[in-house]
Amino acid sequence: MRRCLVTGSVLLALAGLTGARPPAAQPLPQRLADTGGGSQLITAEASATGATTGTVTWWSRRSGRWVAAGSAPARFGANGLTEGASRKQGTDTTPTGLYDLPYAFGVAAARPGTRYSYRRVHKESWWCQDNAARAYNRWVEPRPADCRPSEAERLITYPAQYVRALVVGFNYHRPVRGRGAGIFLHVNGRGATAGCVSVPAVAMDRILAWADPARHPHLAIGTRSGPTAITRY
Repeated sequence: MRRCLVTGSVLLALAGLTGARPPAAQPLPQRLADTGGGSQLITAEASATGATTGTVTWWSRRSGRWVAAGSAPARFGANGLTEGASRKQGTDTTPTGLYDLPYAFGVAAARPGTRYSYRRVHKESWWCQDNAARAYNRWVEPRPADCRPSEAERLITYPAQYVRALVVGFNYHRPVRGRGAGIFLHVNGRGATAGCVSVPAVAMDRILAWADPARHPHLAIGTRSGPTAITRY
């Protein structure tokens, strides 16, 4: 999907084109140049490029208006945010941009009512991050020989973070090797992430109960100002 490749370099929404920030009362999705074409959107907004914390808000479009369905504190990469199109693997940065959410997964079972396709984590579930592997930036089970264990993430070893999560479509549909793999929306660990977006466990469960793949939800990641401003999708 083309929208999965949209990043912070896309033209500003109306507010950015005029050089003025829109009124605070205007819902954030109204300020975005692209929201993915669906009627659900998750925004992950940091205060600045180098920030490791911010806010995740999930929105529903009703009768032509975006309405916030919930909000929670968020954590980002240990080295802040960076432009998704030029991100480098291993930099502990969260890629800015607009991404789809291919499917959900977790160490725990899906909660009743979860509408997303949900994949359960088992002992041999890995996420391959090996640039030389055929399955780069893919779930593998079991891990293939060409995906070195040192270059892969064994999902079950993160029972708190991956109790329930959503795969983020960053570098997923047409992977560019070296750009990064394994970007998720997941539950908080002890601190900043290695590039993912994380939220408290209760918020993750609420997002999964709210998210409806038939409404094509996307995740928009950015900052409140500067070159990765969330108004730049």
